[in-house]
Amino acid sequence: MILRALKHWREQRAVERHAIPDALWQLTLLRYPFLARCSEDDLVELKRLCSLFLSTKEFHGVGGFEVSDEVAVAVAAQACLPVLRLGLSWYDGFIGIVMHEGEVVAQRRFEDEDGVVHEYDEELAGEAMEGGPLMLAWKAIAVSDDPAEFGADAVYNVVIHEFAHVIDMRDGVADGVPPLSAEERERWIAVIDAEWEKFCERIDAGEETLIDPYGAEAVEEFFAVAVEAFFVAPAAMRIEEPAMYKLLAGFFRQDPAQQT
Repeated sequence: MILRALKHWREQRAVERHAIPDALWQLTLLRYPFLARCSEDDLVELKRLCSLFLSTKEFHGVGGFEVSDEVAVAVAAQACLPVLRLGLSWYDGFIGIVMHEGEVVAQRRFEDEDGVVHEYDEELAGEAMEGGPLMLAWKAIAVSDDPAEFGADAVYNVVIHEFAHVIDMRDGVADGVPPLSAEERERWIAVIDAEWEKFCERIDAGEETLIDPYGAEAVEEFFAVAVEAFFVAPAAMRIEEPAMYKLLAGFFRQDPAQQT
């Protein structure tokens, strides 16, 4: 009881120290309409989690990029949405968030089955690594200053994508399967593997999909882009990917399509 009271006191102090001004909070909800679909009670909790998030994470701007309150709150609000029911402990494995103005070019190399080493450059809007830090490009997150364009390109969301990877890697492995009990893990794999195979077949056939085609790269990427769609375009996802929608709704303990 004493420990619980102490934790509550510390959290309350953190929320007060990192209180988000109402004007900035309302602007964030306008710019990212999928956040505003939450119920009034959920928005209160989301705002509280954002303050706690800001109290525990360290933002670092690179190359002269300034991490303003607007930037930090935009990232926090979108990052906290997936763990609204799960709690911030899912993000305990890292502290640093590195912010770039634009995309980052990363050098990659891999060895194929014949032992030949291939090197190439890859442009990244975000990257999550086990133990952190997490990297994000503001250009991929920012929205137009024109209110008429708020919510444009709604399915793509690099913040939710990278934090989905954080959730996936909480057990130390990026495999599209978050930490679950043995029985739950077995059921999860049966669903996601079957849905990923069907998704890959659709991509190979040239079909247009709600979920980003990048999900065909690997099952862990399929999980991340599915989480994007689940939170940003839930009504459409429930129609197009009902099995994945049900799987994610059960895990995140949320049913965002009901709020649209």
